[in-house]
Amino acid sequence: MPTGVAIRDVREQLFAAAERVLVRDGPNALTSRAVTTEAGCAKGVLHRHFDDFDDFLAELVRDRIAAVEARGAALRGVAGTGTVSGNVAAALTDLFGPLALGVLGLVTSRDALRARLRRTTPVGIPLLTEAGSVLAGYLAAERGLGRLVADCDTDALAFTVIGSGHLLFAGRDGVAPPAAEVGRVVGTVLAGATPQAG
Repeated sequence: MPTGVAIRDVREQLFAAAERVLVRDGPNALTSRAVTTEAGCAKGVLHRHFDDFDDFLAELVRDRIAAVEARGAALRGVAGTGTVSGNVAAALTDLFGPLALGVLGLVTSRDALRARLRRTTPVGIPLLTEAGSVLAGYLAAERGLGRLVADCDTDALAFTVIGSGHLLFAGRDGVAPPAAEVGRVVGTVLAGATPQAG
């Protein structure tokens, strides 16, 4: 792209380019040159908007975290409809798409990035921690409606589901596990928290 040409929504354009590289080629291929080449702009554009490449990556991960947190309101909105297990299984499938798995690979493979993210996510794995909190909020809403037993620990359930889901979806090269398998895992985790019929 010629110098001096304005780029609309530079941050979003760079984030979208980074996400395409991440999904297509994996975390190790994510460099500032790969991002700017994918975005069709000069390398200096990235450095005019971010302190350095790790700053860019941290903002990329925070952007994905914000998207997960925004979907939390929609998830809480389905409380009381469908089945709890079905809603959780759908949320897991939505969460653990190729992009989220790529972001998790990025976070776990770059120490400097993780250190920057510790400022906002002091414990756990950034993105997974926030997804667990979102899911815990949904499960608490279902508990309030009597669709989970009153004494269940929604935080523990949420993080167990998130950890199990991560293991279930990881390493499949962008192909989600069968819905029945996701449902089985979620159903098993939630079984003790579901009121028994009769």
